[in-house]
Amino acid sequence: MTGKIDHIGIAVANLDETLKLYTDVLGLKLHGTETIADQKVRVAFLPIGDTELELLESTEPDGPIAKFIEAKGQGLQHLAFQVDDIEAALEEMRLKGIRLIDEKPRYGAGGAKIAFLHPKATNGVLVELCQRT
Repeated sequence: MTGKIDHIGIAVANLDETLKLYTDVLGLKLHGTETIADQKVRVAFLPIGDTELELLESTEPDGPIAKFIEAKGQGLQHLAFQVDDIEAALEEMRLKGIRLIDEKPRYGAGGAKIAFLHPKATNGVLVELCQRT
């Protein structure tokens, strides 16, 4: 781990409406948006200091973000920690007995390689490992 939070993922029901709060009220700058079809999510990137906020809107009613909002409401969905080598980080987690959602890295927003740790292994917090290339 690099000791840096890469980003904070926030689940939202309506990305365009939520962006007004973060840009118009809080003064953050929108860095861009991206749709990741296979994850059924649309993401907005809002840099803040050395990290960024990722606002996550489901593109499908059965998407993971829609299910999250249905179960828990809008709000903090995950914390992403930056790693230098995601494969090595996943192996380290396996050796430490941490339950993984992703056994292998997958494509994430912004071109990152990502993998999630299971929240049952992390005291209820969905933790993402994130390697930027």
